[in-house]
Amino acid sequence: MQEQVAIGIDIGGTNTVIGLITAGGKCLAEECIKTEEYPLMEDFIERIHAIGRERSAALNLSLAGVGIGVPTGNSDNGTFNASNLPWRGVIPVAALFRERFNLPVFVVNDAKAAVLGEMSYGGARGMKDFVIITLGTGLGCGIVINGELVHGHDGFAGELGHTIVTPGGRACGCGRRGCLETYASATGIKRTAIELLATEIDDSPLRKIPFADIGSKMIAEAAGQGDPIAIKTLRYTGEVLGLALANLVAIIRPEAIFLQGGAARAGAHFHDAVNRAMDENLLFLYKGKISTRCSAFSNGATVGAAALVWRALK
Repeated sequence: MQEQVAIGIDIGGTNTVIGLITAGGKCLAEECIKTEEYPLMEDFIERIHAIGRERSAALNLSLAGVGIGVPTGNSDNGTFNASNLPWRGVIPVAALFRERFNLPVFVVNDAKAAVLGEMSYGGARGMKDFVIITLGTGLGCGIVINGELVHGHDGFAGELGHTIVTPGGRACGCGRRGCLETYASATGIKRTAIELLATEIDDSPLRKIPFADIGSKMIAEAAGQGDPIAIKTLRYTGEVLGLALANLVAIIRPEAIFLQGGAARAGAHFHDAVNRAMDENLLFLYKGKISTRCSAFSNGATVGAAALVWRALK
């Protein structure tokens, strides 16, 4: 008898990750494609369909369903309308995937997918109150209170990345200015580094690299080698995020905050700054009681999206 797997899909502004995930949370196959290379949603779905069918056939697996984590994903109606993706307007993504795959399809906000992965298979198992912060092209946030994922009235609760931390600050893809994700995300890290390269005089290998080629991973590596501009960049990013998390703690008082995504692996300069800024700005009731943790997954949204399928089948 063929083993069943769910297709877990994490649609990001830069990359989309597709995984074949067992009911126990094990990833049997994974592939990454560039989201921006598919300006037509139909071509994007066709590519994912081909990957899912080819990989499952090669491993003699049967597909149980499709789970999709996507920015602004609405679990109530299976749509999304994201400013940092190639497709504009309200996209009925669940219906489009269901038509092509002929399988059950479930949609959730990408950060909420990461929550489901951490809660089902990772470090948050057994926790009833915690937060996942996903640091990728943007900043996502998933919140669990009393063991329940918070969706809000219309499915859009938890947009911490679009809380304003600097009124009139950096332009955001949502149309406003000063949103947290313009400072604390892979994109925000790059913007900070470019600003510092323009305003500071420190010697830095980053000065020899065209701006278009600078990325958050490169900045983190440079910081690890002692680059002062890179170190200042990560510390500033951590300070902004830490302050925002201190405010979030005052509202919901989670047991733990998990950081996930490429930018979450930026190294000690970043993590130390996050925890220091958060603790300095915490209400006295919470001081010394909470710090951020690295997620158990490099891409928990893929596992969490698949968990949607397994939860529905149960």
